[in-house]
Amino acid sequence: MNKGVQQHKLTEPFITESGFTIPEPEVAYQTWGKLNKARNNVVLVCHALTGNTAVDEWFDGLFGPGNTLDPERQFIICTNSLGSCYGTSGPASINPETGKPYRIDFPRITIRDMVRMQQRLLDDLEIPSIELVIGGSMGGMQALEWSIMDDRPQAAVFIGMGKAHRPWAIGISHTQRQAIYNDPNWQGGYYNPENPPRRGLALARMIAMISYRSDTDYENKFGRLSQQGDDQDQFQVESYLDYQGQKLVDRFDAVSYVRLSQAMDSHDIARNRQSAEQVLGQVDVPSLVIGIDSDLLYPVQEQHELSQLLPNARYRELQSIHGHDAFLMEFKQMNDIITPFLMETPTATLSS
Repeated sequence: MNKGVQQHKLTEPFITESGFTIPEPEVAYQTWGKLNKARNNVVLVCHALTGNTAVDEWFDGLFGPGNTLDPERQFIICTNSLGSCYGTSGPASINPETGKPYRIDFPRITIRDMVRMQQRLLDDLEIPSIELVIGGSMGGMQALEWSIMDDRPQAAVFIGMGKAHRPWAIGISHTQRQAIYNDPNWQGGYYNPENPPRRGLALARMIAMISYRSDTDYENKFGRLSQQGDDQDQFQVESYLDYQGQKLVDRFDAVSYVRLSQAMDSHDIARNRQSAEQVLGQVDVPSLVIGIDSDLLYPVQEQHELSQLLPNARYRELQSIHGHDAFLMEFKQMNDIITPFLMETPTATLSS
């Protein structure tokens, strides 16, 4: 049912919005379930900033019969985003012109670039229709652009984001990138892979983890307790953030982090288009916009606004102390919100 990570080489070069040509583009992806005869029982899941194609791991609570993601009925696909470091073309990929990793030579990309890369893959897989496109955070930005740029999605779920990356979120992203830039090993992005900017990337992750959670969550989890061990002067919250920083360093690429966070900053559905009201007013697919009551990074007013601008949208809210990360934790609430929406949405597979 799942073949693991698959690699797909696009037959033509990929040109980014900035005009940079990736001569030998590759897309990594995973699938679950089987395509029906009409090839339209497709659910496209878009991942967040440091996510990967393993939806069954980071969205595990949404998997299963009768849940949001049901491999017995749906053909679920998740691609690794352009610019990431889990198999799709990105800074860690080999530049065929030099025989070395692109590193900082990999261009700035946009959310729309990510979607265009995914479109190319689905074209090659001969997928004519998408039952549902769903994503949270950076994934939600991609899902929204899918609904604008392509007529294949028949329904959409957008979680924890808005119509554009606002100054608050851009400022937090900028601070994280500055942490990476100020690492002594950064050297303009041309670092030795054996000696990467680990401290800078770890600090960037720590900053992010504060914005992903809430004051109440940290109070309940840590209080003012000290860490048990050699350093009795360290608070548990400090130890936790140190651990999260190290954990990301062990699995992620610093330049990918820079490029993906910059792509998130590029998110603005009105950029080089009409007004947001005009652009979203043309998106008529049934849409579900989910906010999180404790989200500090993307406050619920952003999701309220998005749902009001989409002509065929409804708004629902997760009640959670966990902040922005609640969409990766509150799976019962997520299923309880999304499943009824899907049951009420007239898609080919649900009505057959």
